Amino acid sequence: MRGPSMSQPFLLAPIAECAPGPPGAQVRLAVLGARGVGKSAMIVRFLTKRFIGDYEPNTGEAAAGGGWWGPPRGRGLWLTGLCSPGNLYSRLVHLEGDHVAVQIQDTPGCIQVQEDCVQVLDSLSRCVKWAEGFLLVYSITDYSSYQSVRPLYQHIRKVHPDARTPVIIVGNKADLLHARQVQAKEGLQLANELGSLFLEISTSDDSQGVCDVFQYLCKEVSKLQHAGSTDRRRSSIIPRPKSPNMQDLKRRFKQALSSKVK
Repeated sequence: MRGPSMSQPFLLAPIAECAPGPPGAQVRLAVLGARGVGKSAMIVRFLTKRFIGDYEPNTGEAAAGGGWWGPPRGRGLWLTGLCSPGNLYSRLVHLEGDHVAVQIQDTPGCIQVQEDCVQVLDSLSRCVKWAEGFLLVYSITDYSSYQSVRPLYQHIRKVHPDARTPVIIVGNKADLLHARQVQAKEGLQLANELGSLFLEISTSDDSQGVCDVFQYLCKEVSKLQHAGSTDRRRSSIIPRPKSPNMQDLKRRFKQALSSKVK
């Protein structure tokens, strides 16, 4: 079990973006959660297999290269931070034998939660509209970050009423068991109530676990895209005219002949 480190954070070189693909070829993901839960570290771990270091207190995602240096968090259910737009990462990812262009929107932890209501920036709302799949991340060492998951999920469902839109709840920093504030059963219970998948991971210790989360989300979004394109193709097909009833035609023909004979 690894204890928390107070080492100075370092910045990682920017991740090169992939060339834009044809329309519909991208998988668009968003990583949401309170400030300091490790969203940026998760993304960089997935894309580079590298862990970018521990967080300094009250610096939020700065250690992850996001550049958000803000004031300390507020007390209670209020989560505050600098509300600048997050980074957008775009990479080609190997997914079940194919290369898929995956875009991942990293978001700052600028949400406010009070009495199960969430207030988010317009930029964060636009991110929710843009994305097709979501990771809702909290830290097992920060109960207030766990409390922000439900209202964030509700906000996503307001924007995406289709229940098929995949949302995964992730409890991060699972290696810091000595500082745990959120039990695994609490995360599982919340996910069951919301109808979502739940996983606990350690971004620092378990690179494969982080990759599995993103890979699964990519697959679910790809399935949804494929289902949507199939439905569109079906709706665009012109219905084929029904074949004429041969018995009815014979009956009419006999009637026409009998009328001529009379």
